Amino acid sequence: MKKIYIILITFIGVLAVSCNADAVDEREVLSTITAPEITAPETGQDFVLDVEKAATVATKFKWSAAQYSTAVSVKYTLLIDKKGGNFAAAKVLGTTTNSITELSVLVKDLNQAAIDLGGKPEVTAMYDVKITSNVSGGFAQVAKGLITISITPYTGKVDYPFTDWYLVGDATVSGWDNNKGNQILFRNPKKAEEYKFTGFFKAGYFKAIKDLGNWAPMYGGANGDLVYRGTTGDPDPASIAIAADGYYTFTMNVKTLKYTLVPYDATAAKSYATVGVIGDSTAKGWDASTPMIKSSFNEHIWTLGVTSLNDGGMKFRANNNWDVSWGGNTAFSGGGTGDNIPVAKSKYVIYFNDLDGSYLMIPNQ
Repeated sequence: MKKIYIILITFIGVLAVSCNADAVDEREVLSTITAPEITAPETGQDFVLDVEKAATVATKFKWSAAQYSTAVSVKYTLLIDKKGGNFAAAKVLGTTTNSITELSVLVKDLNQAAIDLGGKPEVTAMYDVKITSNVSGGFAQVAKGLITISITPYTGKVDYPFTDWYLVGDATVSGWDNNKGNQILFRNPKKAEEYKFTGFFKAGYFKAIKDLGNWAPMYGGANGDLVYRGTTGDPDPASIAIAADGYYTFTMNVKTLKYTLVPYDATAAKSYATVGVIGDSTAKGWDASTPMIKSSFNEHIWTLGVTSLNDGGMKFRANNNWDVSWGGNTAFSGGGTGDNIPVAKSKYVIYFNDLDGSYLMIPNQ
């Protein structure tokens, strides 16, 4: 009887394998009938890019649809590489799916791709562009031909490998609103983990947040110890307390997780009617200051919204003359010297504290 069962099981196994093999043989093999090909713009077109038109469309790329032997979901990828490159280090200009066979590329994105591929500002170079299609399941990308265009880029994105932190709380200018002109902390230019702010606080509490509009990442703490909150799912740290209205210097070190909060004597501090930026990196050169906005909460804090600056130098000065001025010798943040602040061409949001000469300049706005 056991032998009969063994023979029966073996027969069923052979039958199952036979059926599976037949099913595999009957499956349709996916193949490409027509690869996609760029139809616009025409090869040879020139693009002289303008920083003042960064947010506008440089051109609209169009291509013919890919055709496969079976109806499938298609993903298109628009790639650019330096002329003669093999697209191994190509940059992606954008992607679309299925019936969308065109893509508008902004000036700033085409510019950054050229810069990332080794392009030099205000120097014309040639680039190859192609459209590829692929489907899910690891099916190889396919493309038909390419076009060659010339691009003259402007200065690309300034490298800014730093993290900024903002104050929030009823002791600060923004109250507990996490996206309402929050006071930024000034970063030590030589020790990026150290932050400081000297200024007015109301009696109350505060914390530090990384991203405006979000409650994490965040730092709180008590008794000189910082407590980090990485996500909103993590415990909410204690708020740092301000006992009475007044001026204080707050410092925090995100590496050692320590902070200090000490009173600051501002009784002898001068109050200025105006503070502005001046220098060959500014729109008015060394001839006139570009005025900043004084805080109504703290008369020693000044800000300047999105501002285009050129390669060159810059200083801060009071009352549109040279009786009182401030400078620094480090890009982005610093203070305390009479040097011209080095500036790379970009758009910046600028913060300045006339109590200690601290400045912070955030590029790529």
